[in-house]
Amino acid sequence: MSDGESARPAVLVVEDDEQIAELMRDFLEAEGFRVRHAGTGRETNEQLARGRPDLVLLDVMLPDESGFEICRRLRRDSSVPVLFLSARDSDADKIRGLGLGGDDYIVKSATPAEVVARVKAVLRRASPGAALQTLRLGGLEVDLAAHEVRCEGREVELTAREFELLRVLVEHPRQVFSRDQLFELVWGSYGDRSAVAVYVGRLRQKLEPDPARPRYIVTVWGAGYRLDPGGR
Repeated sequence: MSDGESARPAVLVVEDDEQIAELMRDFLEAEGFRVRHAGTGRETNEQLARGRPDLVLLDVMLPDESGFEICRRLRRDSSVPVLFLSARDSDADKIRGLGLGGDDYIVKSATPAEVVARVKAVLRRASPGAALQTLRLGGLEVDLAAHEVRCEGREVELTAREFELLRVLVEHPRQVFSRDQLFELVWGSYGDRSAVAVYVGRLRQKLEPDPARPRYIVTVWGAGYRLDPGGR
């Protein structure tokens, strides 16, 4: 394996549905991840014996073992990040998964792009000392590690929530996110979803030369918002 290849984060996708597994592989590899796959608890053990990945994307319902049990076993001797991906969306399952040491829990109704964004978020939280990562998109410069933003050469002060919303958009330039998708990614499952529009408005006030005619955070009527990296 080349140095460049080994530097890419590795994700172990534990999923018995081949179509979902392939979809996750396609989206993760497109974002620069190395992907390994296991469809059962036994295969998961074999993959882990070959070497620990940077993150485990773990289905709860497997044919031979519960994902909860796999997570419980992992936590005996490993702090590898675990993101549960499950068709079960009850609060009890989410609480159990997080209580066993899972780092996040997302239901399978989420889009693959949402899953990838959550994978990135979990990896960032797990590696606070990681090398500086700065995204430059047109006149925007976003330092993901230092939580610093510059727009058109000027420093912009953002709250933690404003920064997290901007981060989702800059990591997926030109991708349209609905209000519901942004709420799930930034706020989670509970709260007032109208907050998305409020915070988009706040970002525009701070980032846009003319907030009434936004160049960067563009409204796609009937669909949501996207970030235009070059402005319009």
